[in-house]
Amino acid sequence: MIPHSKLTFDETDYKAVMEVMRSGYISQGEKVKEFEKKLASYIGVKGGVAASSGTSALHLALIALGIKEGDEVILPTYVCTAPLNAIYYTGAKPVIVDITGDDFNLSIREIKKKLTDRTKAIIVVHMFGHPADMDEIVNIGVPVIEDCAHSIGAGYKKTEYQSIRASEYQKVGSFGALSIFSFYVTKMLASGEGGMVLSNDEKLLSKINDLRDYDKKDDFKVRFNYKMTDIEAALGLNQLKKLPVFIKRRREIARKYDKAFSGSFNTPSNLRESVFYRYVMRLKGDVEIYINELTNRGVECKKPVYKPLHRYFGLLDFPVAERIYKSAISIPIYPALTDGEVNFIIETITTVC
Repeated sequence: MIPHSKLTFDETDYKAVMEVMRSGYISQGEKVKEFEKKLASYIGVKGGVAASSGTSALHLALIALGIKEGDEVILPTYVCTAPLNAIYYTGAKPVIVDITGDDFNLSIREIKKKLTDRTKAIIVVHMFGHPADMDEIVNIGVPVIEDCAHSIGAGYKKTEYQSIRASEYQKVGSFGALSIFSFYVTKMLASGEGGMVLSNDEKLLSKINDLRDYDKKDDFKVRFNYKMTDIEAALGLNQLKKLPVFIKRRREIARKYDKAFSGSFNTPSNLRESVFYRYVMRLKGDVEIYINELTNRGVECKKPVYKPLHRYFGLLDFPVAERIYKSAISIPIYPALTDGEVNFIIETITTVC
């Protein structure tokens, strides 16, 4: 069976973890600080604060922006429930919007329909490793939190922002007021658990740093035990070194899939540089039948999103997300796939679908 997701670890990862274990200092320490600094540098922002998960990182980001009860936060429907949970942690109201059929990201038109004077933030999830249209979203004028859980290393537009050469893409995570990352076991850069908030705003980073650690403070306010361990950070650092190789391999596989199938995305390639966290195909007919048959033949495939958020609340008028939910499957794409396995996946999907 070729699994839908698979870790890409080697001896250097095991060594990095064992060095921390042998040091006797395994909680939040110098490795966490190093990870914060190096990830911020990689993305192209001033700094970062590590957290215990992507969800806790998003919770801290929302608090730092002053999100509270009575405020509204816009987010896409076609995501997992983690962003929804983080909004509810603050007491704010989530405002769910539809997506585009091209890249599965937030629809600008739908965002504008849902804006009110209570809208205090927009959570932009760069779905499946493919960047959203950040120019238009940032220009709305509402603070933006980029959710980069799927998209570490992805780029949007060749620009000269932040001293980046015109021949390079600006990395997602550097456009909004804040950005968050996840290092969960299935993510592109995996440390088991863990997350991080990045920003160019030092005041926001200072607030988040204060909120993450609850003890040994001169004053009391509600803070959180959202720390990352040095074990996780050591693994994250080693994975970060290999991330360019991981991304290169994902793109190689995606090109093979594009050639064999109809292609995953229809947006202009000169604007977006995807890292293909997931390769999503849209099919006709009952996708559950396809998923079951492909699994029976040795290729584990899944629905890209378990359930769009609007379905939990019985909300209507989300036609694009409904169409994608009913027609999309996610097929294996990760660096550990061999060429033989990729060819087997292509042959099997071509036969079944």
